[in-house]
Amino acid sequence: MTLLLMAAGSGSRYGKLKQFDDLGPQGEFLMEFAMYDAIKFGFDHIVVITKKENVTFLIDHLEPRLPKNIKLDVLAQELFDLPEGYTFSGERQKPWGTAHAVWTARNVINGPFSVVNADDFYGQAAYANAAKFIKEHRADDHFALVGYILKDTLSEHGTVSRGVCSTHGDDLVTVNERLKLERREHGVIDLDSGLEYTGDELVSMNFWICKPSIFEVIEAEFKTFLEDDQLQKTGELYIPKTIQKMLTEGMAKVKVVPAQDQWFGVTYASDRDMAVNSLQQKTNEGQYPSPLWP
Repeated sequence: MTLLLMAAGSGSRYGKLKQFDDLGPQGEFLMEFAMYDAIKFGFDHIVVITKKENVTFLIDHLEPRLPKNIKLDVLAQELFDLPEGYTFSGERQKPWGTAHAVWTARNVINGPFSVVNADDFYGQAAYANAAKFIKEHRADDHFALVGYILKDTLSEHGTVSRGVCSTHGDDLVTVNERLKLERREHGVIDLDSGLEYTGDELVSMNFWICKPSIFEVIEAEFKTFLEDDQLQKTGELYIPKTIQKMLTEGMAKVKVVPAQDQWFGVTYASDRDMAVNSLQQKTNEGQYPSPLWP
């Protein structure tokens, strides 16, 4: 089983590269706790997608720490990584998006894999449940979302973007991206659309369980994307939209796997103290050794 971590963001709201902030008790990155949790529950291949300038740094940082039986691939998400026959000569400040980040790993992943954000903490139960799903659902079209409750994923320091889900039993029906969710006294509001929520809704925190069949779908979407001049300039390819397409067109069955654990992230610089304190507390409680790696 493979864990793919997306670590190519710029941390514009955080003020620096939060993926490489030393949040752990011994200066560990937040993504290292994701790796530790995944390895604990049987993942044996780690793939990190990052910017080109960070590849060597991450390899040098992670290789001495990870257990020797764990395969590590650190890949650069680059603008010129395009489908065969396509070119891009324009200018962009951002990479092509999270679906493209996943597509970047198409040549190193040939089995089931989980996708997570490198700057989020998902909890050990979430990785245990993801591993269980992978072992019990081997079919190429069996996907899953590890779901969280909206009110448990908000920041006290500003708006957040979340994929709000609708379900039928444990089947995922839709995921709608809401870009400016903010806590209010009696619920949650999306400042962008004006939609209001109770806070008990299920949301995606980009913890997906995928099969390699997704790579072909992303590539087809990417080709369509590249033929639109406006999308080339400012658009992005998102994992939820790709999986929604697979779901709608009958290419995938998507189950919702309950996280059953605490999520936290570092969207804003003000979130840092909470993350540091939470990791220290979990270490004090014996969930993690310190230092994290022998």
